[in-house]
Amino acid sequence: MELRSVEELMDLLYACRGERAAAEHGSGPGDLHGHALRTAALLRRRRPADKELQVAGLVSPVGRLLWPGNPAGRTADVVRPLLGARVARLLRRHAHPEAWAHDDDLVNLRQADEEARTAVFDAGVLEDWRTVLELTAARNSRLGAVD
Repeated sequence: MELRSVEELMDLLYACRGERAAAEHGSGPGDLHGHALRTAALLRRRRPADKELQVAGLVSPVGRLLWPGNPAGRTADVVRPLLGARVARLLRRHAHPEAWAHDDDLVNLRQADEEARTAVFDAGVLEDWRTVLELTAARNSRLGAVD
């Protein structure tokens, strides 16, 4: 599977509504959709200029929806053509705890992911992120998705 448009990605993110994370992914408030919004919102607060990091937090649950129980690396492969190499790298390495200690971006992503499991706050709505996704996709398109 390969995402070819922001609209396809938005459809997948909307499909996460009502989907609960597996037990190994925690049992915080809400569903995958809410968790994604909270993670992205926390990253926006911590690193407001780093849109790719925020997008990685937003799209991370897509793999859990498509491949329950075994999403590691697959999400990265699905979003790379649309969102670029850095977002894919963050998602792929996020699945490997040994990589976290040596990468500030991964530490921030992991901390936001963990905090979003238990945090209760209004993280907005998915449509708030459409422009950020479109800008990230457009930037990736101009760069030609070169590693």
